[in-house]
This record gives sequence, C-alpha cells and structure tokens, in this order.
Amino acid sequence: MNDKGMPGLLSPEHVLHTITEELTARFAGTFTAETIERYVFESYAALARTAKVTSHLPALTDRFATDRLTALAQSKGLHPHDVPEVLFVCVQNAGRSQIAAALLDHHAAGRVHVRSAGSSPIEQIHPAVLEVMTELGLDLSREFPKPLTDDVVRAADVVITMGCGDACPIYPGKRYEDWALTDPADASPQEARRIRDEIDAHVKTLLAEIAPGT
Repeated sequence: MNDKGMPGLLSPEHVLHTITEELTARFAGTFTAETIERYVFESYAALARTAKVTSHLPALTDRFATDRLTALAQSKGLHPHDVPEVLFVCVQNAGRSQIAAALLDHHAAGRVHVRSAGSSPIEQIHPAVLEVMTELGLDLSREFPKPLTDDVVRAADVVITMGCGDACPIYPGKRYEDWALTDPADASPQEARRIRDEIDAHVKTLLAEIAPGT
C-alpha cells in the first residue's frame, strides 16, 4: 500500500487523479476542479524532475500541491491569514533556506507562517544540514526541496533570498531582503554549525521586527 492507502501497482496518473479528487473536496468553493487538477499534475512534474526515487512522489505531490493551492488562495484574498507569511529562497532549497525556515518556525511558535523554495532544487536536503539541525532538536527528515513558484511568492509578506540572484519575482507591497550566507552543500560539520548559527542570528532579528513576542 502507498501513502494514500492504495495498492502500489496503481499508475501515477490514477494516484494523481485521486489526490485531485481529495483536494477538490478540501478546496470546494475556492477553486474549480480544473484548477486543482492542473496544480496537482504541475506539482508532480516539477518534483519528478529532480527525483531519483519515485515511490514517495505521490505523497510529496499531495503536500506540495496543497501548499501551493493554499498560497494561491491567500494571494487572492480567499484564505486570509492573520500572521506574517515569510518565504525563504535559495538555489537548491537543500540548505540555507531549509535551515532558516525551520529556525523561524521554531522561534516564532505560531506567530509567523513559513515557507521555503529553491530556484534550482535538488533531490534531498544536505546530510550535514539534517545533522546540525537535529542537534537543536529540529527534525528536517520529512522536509524536501521544492521548486520556487509564483503562487508562494505572491502569498508572502516577506521574501528572503540567499544567493539565488534575480530568480525571485518582485511584487509591490512585499519586504525583500538578501542574506549573504555560505552554502552548506559541502560544509564540514563545524562549518555547517557556523552557518546554522549565523542564520539563526538573522532569523531572530527578523522575527523581532515582524512579530515581536508578547
């Protein structure tokens, strides 16, 4: 059985149609079935470009498409949010942006909603990143690199880029920052810790500015 509770021999297309049906029910009154189907199939195709093992793709597609549809609803005012939305973007979405997203989510404790994405995402998060985040009690093992999409940028109040150049579209009314940080892709454990702690300092400053603690 796969993550959707269906036999593993079902074709990817069949599974994607099942995901579409479930999301159509979830977003009833917000989006048409045609829009949801397009998002599901586009999300699957985007993730499949970097996947070497496809067995988990349906479950990841479900999560990715759900998040994109939620972001789309937010950007259109159909799903209002009462906390700031922050998007972290780096090249691979396998290091800096994942660290920043996990740290901000942890420190904010519900005062901020966080997303991350990559301009050229790879298959999985860097092992050194998983290790140094686990040292802080933050488990990133269920996270995965996600492609940067227009919907998540439109939904964000704050967009933080990290070495991805001009890949992120600019929209008025949003706060943009670029953090100059070393990529931990081939970092030693010691260097990865240094990068993590540098990101943590940036994150705490950002949080104090956009969602001061009560």
